[in-house]
Amino acid sequence: MSSREYPLRPIVGIGVVVLRPDLGRAGAALLVRRARPPNAGAWSIPGGAQELGETAEHAARRELFEETGLAVGALHLAANVDSIHRDADARVKFHYTILDFCAAWAGGDPIPGGDVDAAAWAGFEDFDAFDLWAEARRVIGLARGILGL
Repeated sequence: MSSREYPLRPIVGIGVVVLRPDLGRAGAALLVRRARPPNAGAWSIPGGAQELGETAEHAARRELFEETGLAVGALHLAANVDSIHRDADARVKFHYTILDFCAAWAGGDPIPGGDVDAAAWAGFEDFDAFDLWAEARRVIGLARGILGL
């Protein structure tokens, strides 16, 4: 059992929606495929847990780089998401409060690393092929509005 399972309080998670306007019919968002629970095999926005003593923005930049090898310019706070997973006995097995930032792509190709096994640019019209969580779609939509894409 990981130290994140059955926590005593929520864990702060950080996500980064990276948008690339020059791909797809209307642009694309960077997605990663999770390699570990609680969402192993699922496509999501890059991100992970904030570390003690780390600012949210630093955590966003670190997680994005660890998972994709990419760096971005200005970050904008886009949304917060609650991710709560319960076991068969209805006990909270995982609980993350996620702060999602957004940024425009600044160049480079994503290379999966850290706790992800794949990274891809997904056209806004192609999210069904990635079985993307409704909350991730919502946050990407908010990010598009913030960045004007």
